[in-house]
Amino acid sequence: MILVDGKVYQVRANGKGYPVPDTALTPFASVTFFDKDQEETISAGSTYEQFTKFLDAKLPALNKFYAVRIDGTFSYMKTRSVPAQQKPYPPLAEVTKNQPVFEVNETEGTVVGFRCPEYVAGVNVPGYHLHFINKGGTAGGHLLDFKVKSAVTQIDDTPQFLMRLPNSDSDFYKKDLKHQAGEIEKTEK
Repeated sequence: MILVDGKVYQVRANGKGYPVPDTALTPFASVTFFDKDQEETISAGSTYEQFTKFLDAKLPALNKFYAVRIDGTFSYMKTRSVPAQQKPYPPLAEVTKNQPVFEVNETEGTVVGFRCPEYVAGVNVPGYHLHFINKGGTAGGHLLDFKVKSAVTQIDDTPQFLMRLPNSDSDFYKKDLKHQAGEIEKTEK
C-alpha cells in the first residue's frame, strides 16, 4: 500500500492502483506525518541507483531514519507487486521469485518511502524502501528502478520510530522469525 497526501492506494499483482477504504487492514505499515527538512533537485537522467548514492552524500547522518518523497516525471519506471497470499504463508523470498514486474515509459507521479539505517535489519528494510504511484493513482508498486526526466526530492529527518505489535492472540507470536532479516534483504535486491 502507498500513502500519499492523505490518500491510500493498494497496488495489486496486476500493477494497477486502487483506492483503499478506511476499513481496510494491513499486516505491516511504515508511515509518518511528513515534514520536509531538506529538498534537492535530482539530475535529469539519474537512475534509482544514482539517486540513492546522490542522496546518501547529501544526508547529514546515515544512522538516522529519513522519510523520502520524490515528485516528478520519469522516462522509465520499473516496479513490482506481490500477489496476495493465503495461510500457511510462504516465505517472502519464495513469493517474490515469481513476482509480477511492471515497466512503464513516460510517467509522472510520486515516490514515497524510507531510508532506514543498517542496524534495523529484521525490523525494517535497511537502506531505501520506496514505492511509486502515478499521478492518477492508477498504477505503481514497489520501486525497482527509474530514470528521471525532471524531479525534486524532499527529505524528512525522522529521529524516532514507534513499533506496534499485534494483539497477543496473533499468529505473529508463534512464528519462527530467526531468518527473517536475511529473507527480507534478498527480496529487496
